[in-house]
Amino acid sequence: MAACAIRRGLLSIVSKYNQHKCTHRILSAIDFSSRFDVRRVQPLCSSCGLSSFQQTRFMSSRNRPEGKILEPVGVFEALKQHGKYETGQLFLHSVFGYRGIVLFPWHARLYDRDVSPAAAASAAADDSKPDSVGHGSKEVKGKMHTYYQVLIDTRDCPHISQRSQTEAVTFLANHDDSRALYAIPGLDYVSHEDILPYNSTEQVPIQHELFERFLMFDPSRNPPFTARDTLRAWQEKNHPWLELSDVHRETTENIRVTVIPFYMGMREAQNSHVYWWRYCIRLENLGNEVVQLRERHWRIFSLSGTLETVRGRGVVGKEPVLSSEQPAFQYSSHVSLQAPSGHMWGTFCFERTDGSHFDVRIPPFSLESNKYDKAPPTGYPL
Repeated sequence: MAACAIRRGLLSIVSKYNQHKCTHRILSAIDFSSRFDVRRVQPLCSSCGLSSFQQTRFMSSRNRPEGKILEPVGVFEALKQHGKYETGQLFLHSVFGYRGIVLFPWHARLYDRDVSPAAAASAAADDSKPDSVGHGSKEVKGKMHTYYQVLIDTRDCPHISQRSQTEAVTFLANHDDSRALYAIPGLDYVSHEDILPYNSTEQVPIQHELFERFLMFDPSRNPPFTARDTLRAWQEKNHPWLELSDVHRETTENIRVTVIPFYMGMREAQNSHVYWWRYCIRLENLGNEVVQLRERHWRIFSLSGTLETVRGRGVVGKEPVLSSEQPAFQYSSHVSLQAPSGHMWGTFCFERTDGSHFDVRIPPFSLESNKYDKAPPTGYPL
């Protein structure tokens, strides 16, 4: 039985179905027609009786059937257990629920501080070039993992704004102000396990201003969207500023923090060199307790020998609540150093519903420059 994806917003799948070879019909969807209540539903597959395949359903608080507009968007495909998804693959994000399309894959080294030493050693043994990062008393082995550069459907952006910044890739603008940043909104980096693939007969299934610049419809191919020369040129030209190389992950009291740093380039300012990085952080509540992020505490060490401490309320002006209904929040920020390398670490302070607080560790991560020392020009880097 085909698994029918539903349109009029997002479909946020919170349990994977990769152990099941049959596909499953989706029995409900998301309705953004007015204010929201979040309710759990548990669809049952008629062919295999699967009841653990859960989804989050957003319903009108008035719960009026006439207020719901549901339209099919496509059919779910089997998850890839091995290999990678190709350029043009349509998907739903398994955590944030938005519709997207794969532009191209990246291979990053994942440093998971939650992996046991034995498992880490086994993972490193499977890699032809094992690497490790040691911060404090713990050495962490890295394992290669696939991430994807994707476009986010702009129709879904308003509905995920409380859970994600509607991610953007930022560049240094090409003029004297070294703090000026240029952003291309609606670009995200998605881990392989967060991809829920589907197909569609629409020739323009994703709304994004770069969709038709980068991709074209070709019904003879699977997936039926192929890269235009502009996409290949864009990837090649901006490879230094787009590629992710390291991903860091650590869990404290059921709150998992994932950090992806990106080197952005160097600028000259007041007779000195200023090196810039952006970093993307994802917070996930893996438990059932409702918690709220209240404070951040960063330590930033530069190769020049300086150590900076940064404290503040929330992140990017928000104090997100993480619950079982909305378990994740993602944001990006930037940091600059007057040295070509350094590292960052710290804690997030969370508050429970009973008023108690606890600290969640931010996994230490390196800030490394590379051989590219100039930023792309202002404007779309096409």
